[in-house]
Amino acid sequence: MRRRELAFAAALSALASLAQAQPYPNKAVRIIVPQPPGGGFDNVGRLLADRMGKQAGQAFVVENRPGSGTLVGTDLAAKAPADGYTLLVGSISNLALNPGLYANLPYDSLRDFEPVGLLVSYSYTLMARKDLPFQSLPDVIAYAKANPGKLNYASAGNGSGQHVLAAALWHLAKVDVAHVPYRGAQPAYQDLLGGRVDLFFDLSPTARVQVDAGNARALAVSGAARNSMHPQVPTVLESGVAALELESWFGLFVPAKTPPDVLQKLRADFARVAALTDVQEALVKGGGKPMALVGDDARAVVRRDVEHWTQLVKSLNIRPE
Repeated sequence: MRRRELAFAAALSALASLAQAQPYPNKAVRIIVPQPPGGGFDNVGRLLADRMGKQAGQAFVVENRPGSGTLVGTDLAAKAPADGYTLLVGSISNLALNPGLYANLPYDSLRDFEPVGLLVSYSYTLMARKDLPFQSLPDVIAYAKANPGKLNYASAGNGSGQHVLAAALWHLAKVDVAHVPYRGAQPAYQDLLGGRVDLFFDLSPTARVQVDAGNARALAVSGAARNSMHPQVPTVLESGVAALELESWFGLFVPAKTPPDVLQKLRADFARVAALTDVQEALVKGGGKPMALVGDDARAVVRRDVEHWTQLVKSLNIRPE
C-alpha cells in the first residue's frame, strides 16, 4: 500500500513538473476589468479576451471587479502573482487620474504595472443642452467669465473622467462653472436631455448617440485632432480657450516583475491581435482610434500621461466621493 502511495505521489509530481514545463499559457488567464459590465473598460476587456484566447489557444476570462471607481480591481491586479495569469485592463482613468485623486493610493501606476500594449483611444465630447443659447465653446467661456457660477456641468461622479476633464478645462480657461455630480453617466444624461444641467463631457462614442439624435449640441472634442464621428466639431485646442488635450486610452497590463519570456509572449500575441483588420474596423466603428502600441512605445505614453495628469489633478484639488 505504501509503495502504491509513493508511486501515485511521484506521478503527481511528474505531472506538475510537466505542466510547469509547458509553454505559457498552460491554464486559463483572467483579465481584470475594474468596472461593471458595459462601457469602455469592459468592451475592450472582452474584445481582448476573445482574440487573445484564440491567439494563444487558451481561455482568457474577463473578471469584473468594480469598487471605489476603478481602485478595487486595479489594486487587486497590482497585488496578484506576477506569473502572467492575471492581467488588467488599464486606462488613463485608473492609471493616470487616480494617482492625483487619492492621497494614499494603494498601488503605483508606474512601479507596479508593465504595459503589454495599448489598443485604442477615445476622445471626449463636450455637449450642451439643446436649448442652451451658445453655439461654440468660446461663447460658453465668454458667458462664464461674465457670469461666474451661473452655468453648471454634469459628471458621472466626483473624480470620474468626465469630472476631471471638465474641471481642468474650466481651470485652464479661468472660469467658474458649477459642478453637479451624479452616480453614473445615465442620470447625468437624463438631466442634460431634460434641460436641468447645462453641459456634460462624455466619451465621444456615447455622446454621439445624443448628438446625432438632436438631443444635445456638440461644442468641442478633447482629442488632438477632430473626431471622425463629429468632423464638424472643433477640438478644445482649436477653440483657443485652453491648452487642453485628452484621449482616454485603453490597454492590457501585467503586474511588474512578470517573467520576461511571458511578457514577450503576451506582447507578441497582443500585437498580432491589434493588427487584425476586423479588430481595427470594430474599434473605429465604435468611435475609437486604434493605437497598437507595445513595449517602450506604450510605456512612454503611459508615463507621459501619469506624470502630466497626476500633477494637474492635484492642482485642481479634486477628491473622489
